[in-house]
Amino acid sequence: MKHSVRLVIALSLLLGLSFGAAQVQLTYWQYEFNTRIEAMNQLIEQFNAENPDIVVVQETFPFDSYQQQVASAISAGQGPDVVQLFYGYVSAWQRAGYVEPLPQEHLSHEWIESYFIPMVESVKIDGEYYGLPTAVRSLALFYNKDMFREAGLDPESPPATWTEFVEAAKALTVARGPLFERIGYGFGGQDHHLIRTVLTNQLGTPPYSADNREVLYGAGTGEEALRVWSDWQLEDRIGVLEFIPGTSGYREGFITQENIGMIIDGSFAIGQVQNGAQFDWGVAELPTFDDGVQANYGSFWMNGVTPNAYSSPEKLEAAARFIEFVTTEAAMQLWLDVVGELPAARTMIEDPELTSDPVYGAFIAGLAYAEATQFVDELAQRNVMLDAYNRVLLEGMDPAESIAIAAAEDQALLDQFAAE
Repeated sequence: MKHSVRLVIALSLLLGLSFGAAQVQLTYWQYEFNTRIEAMNQLIEQFNAENPDIVVVQETFPFDSYQQQVASAISAGQGPDVVQLFYGYVSAWQRAGYVEPLPQEHLSHEWIESYFIPMVESVKIDGEYYGLPTAVRSLALFYNKDMFREAGLDPESPPATWTEFVEAAKALTVARGPLFERIGYGFGGQDHHLIRTVLTNQLGTPPYSADNREVLYGAGTGEEALRVWSDWQLEDRIGVLEFIPGTSGYREGFITQENIGMIIDGSFAIGQVQNGAQFDWGVAELPTFDDGVQANYGSFWMNGVTPNAYSSPEKLEAAARFIEFVTTEAAMQLWLDVVGELPAARTMIEDPELTSDPVYGAFIAGLAYAEATQFVDELAQRNVMLDAYNRVLLEGMDPAESIAIAAAEDQALLDQFAAE
């Protein structure tokens, strides 16, 4: 009899089971982006294999409906235990109760602040962290080296200033009368960040005050930033908005249709370019104005815990273990290889092999002077800037008038958030 009991115990240990301990199931949500889903699937498979007392199940949703899906599910006491959210959502999600503070008993602040790059501190609210990233992002200039050669440009000397950028884009552009066959620059994509965060900072004024209570781009530098950008289409004719329709049309035109010579995009696009481009391409740091002042927009998606994770100590510990697992250096390396986004660990960002890489190097260099702009309502504030440039390009409004409208709308959002 004793032999049989010992055999049962041995078999249970071999199978990764334990008496009296139920397996904890975690539901993980993120938005649909092929390389991100692939990377997370690999990480979940590894985690489940190494943690037989926990099983993680991933569910994904279209980007356009993702925030609404989260809001509806959490409000009904359903949905994910661990959720991926954009850093720019954290203020609104924290106030709405969609995410809870990371449990300090499992994820200490001392560890967070020594392990991650300082950008992560942008999601600390009232002394609590609300998420941790596997990867971080910055912006850079992607360009088609084959097109550069065809246009008589040096493919190893990408534009370093906006003046050089416009000159190169003009050389790459092919038009027949008012119609473009090929454009030098793909408008759209990250241009709302380019105008509000990059160009305004390069011109000497950040978009918001240090306490995030006041809009600073309403005149002067904001007008100049919008005018510089809109002149690329209206005066320099280096491209046209919606040349390839859709929110990712600029990227599709660069990668697959090969009728866009340059785009400004985040490091998250590296995987798509590497997998899809059938031509010689390069990456360079963002150009500057003639005074050489550099600026960049840094951002990240992060993993946070919802109220569902706090339903039991066991589930909360499991959620913390999963978040810790997907932020290990091994997980960050996998994410870099599959998605192309940059590691969030201090030690990896300082790795000479990465900083000198012909693709990753430009993005890592950009992190040194990148700003993770704080938002109170990222979607609404994004639309403010989209509307600002659409009024100029589509309605013929003067940039000074349009940026003033945008600043007033943005200020109203900041005031409303502060008053609630």
